[in-house]
Amino acid sequence: MSFFFFHLSTLFGIGKLPKAPGTWGSLAALVFAIFILHYISWPFFMVITALMVPIGVIAADVHFRKTKVVDPPEVVVDELVGMWITLFPLAWIIPFDDLRYAAVAAFVLFRVFDIWKPWPISLTENNLKGGLGVMADDIVAGVMAAGVLWALGVLV
Repeated sequence: MSFFFFHLSTLFGIGKLPKAPGTWGSLAALVFAIFILHYISWPFFMVITALMVPIGVIAADVHFRKTKVVDPPEVVVDELVGMWITLFPLAWIIPFDDLRYAAVAAFVLFRVFDIWKPWPISLTENNLKGGLGVMADDIVAGVMAAGVLWALGVLV
């Protein structure tokens, strides 16, 4: 089972791509979300996202135990969860046919918050350890990016 979680932590190798693994992980998460949203409902997508939080914590912990590296760049399961959270407002504000433009905005917003790490993102990154610490900053970045995306959707 640890073999699965170890590889899940890198999204099965996507996090090992050269240069900007977080961006690659976020892009893969976006593409995967768009694909699966053709087959499942938004509420089910949100449930899957919620289930990915503890799974991601376990995966990041397994990766740490094997490598002894705290929050290594190749661990991108946190980007998957953060990116998926960023997409939540699209369930209410944008018809699926118009998703591509909103998806690009979601991607950019999530990457900006994830890289910039304003408060409270920095608070979680600096104070939480282990798999929870790895996941928490991206969850908060996703919530903040989702808030901005929702506001943009309401205003436009």
